[in-house]
Amino acid sequence: MPRRKQVPDADVLDAALDVLHARGPQALTFAALAEASGLAPATLVQRFGGKAELLHRVLMHAWDRLERRTAQLGAAAAPGPEGAVAFLVGLSEQYGGIDSYADALLVLREDLLDPESRRRGRDWKGTLARVLDGCLDGPPGSGAVLATYWQGTLLWWSFDPAVPVTEHVRRELTGFVTDVLQRARGGVPSRAEPGSPG
Repeated sequence: MPRRKQVPDADVLDAALDVLHARGPQALTFAALAEASGLAPATLVQRFGGKAELLHRVLMHAWDRLERRTAQLGAAAAPGPEGAVAFLVGLSEQYGGIDSYADALLVLREDLLDPESRRRGRDWKGTLARVLDGCLDGPPGSGAVLATYWQGTLLWWSFDPAVPVTEHVRRELTGFVTDVLQRARGGVPSRAEPGSPG
């Protein structure tokens, strides 16, 4: 009789998230997860119920990981625009290269279809805005604006990933906070980025 493996749920959910990222939601079957985790399909069904419940648990697990990372980086964020940029660069590290970012969009699709994931996304936006507002000495709402700009920066990078995502995010957000936030305070940017208007 084979020895039973004691694998924590968190490890199984990590393996399931890897399957989801790499191959999409249709590929997240108990057979695929059994292969990835080393547990029997029947054991996985006992633990997680049906496929819909498994997918939901995986999404919640991904949110748990993202919220822990956000809290860790937020607690270490330095005051000032540089601290705000460093915080978002740190969050961008999770995407790695273009393949990893594209795989993450498969998970985003599932998030948008799951009401609890959408709620957690709204809450996360509020967390980002609070951390960024704490860093920035800008007008009210600056943190939410910077968070929104960051998401757009990631998307535009994905169409032309010529440099690492963290390098792109740092350059684009530094230019944004230098230019836009100084203008919002009634000042003039200290210098224009090469190729930028102004």
